[in-house]
Amino acid sequence: MNRRLGSAFIAVGLLAGCGGVTEAELSTPEPTQTQAETTPLTSLDVDVAPECEGILDFVNRATYATLDFYLPSNVASGIVNRRVTTPFVSIEDISAIPQVAEARLKEIEKGARAEGYLSPNCIGIYDELALSVDDSSSILHLVNSISSTELHDMLPNAWTGATNLLNTRPFETIQAVSNTSGIGIVSLRHIRNAATLSRPLENLAYELDQLSSNGSHGGKLARHFDWWTTMRNDIRGAYGRTDVECFGIDEDRIPADGPTLRANLATPADVLARFEYTVQVSDRYNVVPQPLKDAAKANLVNLSAGRSFVGCSYSFEKDPWSGDTVEFFYDPADGFGIWTHTYWSE
Repeated sequence: MNRRLGSAFIAVGLLAGCGGVTEAELSTPEPTQTQAETTPLTSLDVDVAPECEGILDFVNRATYATLDFYLPSNVASGIVNRRVTTPFVSIEDISAIPQVAEARLKEIEKGARAEGYLSPNCIGIYDELALSVDDSSSILHLVNSISSTELHDMLPNAWTGATNLLNTRPFETIQAVSNTSGIGIVSLRHIRNAATLSRPLENLAYELDQLSSNGSHGGKLARHFDWWTTMRNDIRGAYGRTDVECFGIDEDRIPADGPTLRANLATPADVLARFEYTVQVSDRYNVVPQPLKDAAKANLVNLSAGRSFVGCSYSFEKDPWSGDTVEFFYDPADGFGIWTHTYWSE
């Protein structure tokens, strides 16, 4: 039985008891070793990576005496009293205990690590996110390579933080990212989600990019993109007419003259339809394995649910014998979106 399930069963047992609760009844034997987790990246919008769930096991299972060794007595008591009723299931849960904030969470992490609840695969808690080593690597790669356009779209309420990240990078540690002025709990979570939650989409985009063009039709897909620079360059380099329609983006941000502005935003169904068309055009001969396509589609459907998307659709001609169409979509709340490009040539 893994520790997470063990914690849940322990909590159920506590709730089933009658009368007073003693310290012995609140605890189970402490672990002698930590089982390694196998999940390479956090794939859900949670605040505890699978490799870091030992933090939850620590607060749910450690004796009062153990908690009191690492924490102030009133905090240890608060943890014990709370878990009698409901087990802790998130960092947010733990933070709800009085006098528990970032510094106290670090003390809890330290205790969990010292008592053998955590493996080295959990790098620690930063801005109330418990991150794995692989999460950290993905975040650093994204922050060090992302375009200014995408980063500011990803952090709509932390533009100063985005600017500071761009001006300070490259970063070598998550601590340095977390310490950046203007980056906090919400913004780091947006960055983590962008770095880890859409890997199936990114894998498909990579495979489509490796396909050889058949010379007459083709397409490209991207999860991370600089729509502003790409659009400006496409329109500047166009041979003939360009048609631009945008929705939800301020006109002064659009690098095109006289775009058509549409009132209604794109829906998840609109995004999915364009995704499916782009994949069909890009892989007309079904070279890319179907399971990889299915995983990417499921990933997109899951991450798009309940969202509204802003974006643009524009067509341009590079010469008299070809045509290109670009459509991109992103959620202005956190920047999640996709960019698509299809083309034909005689």
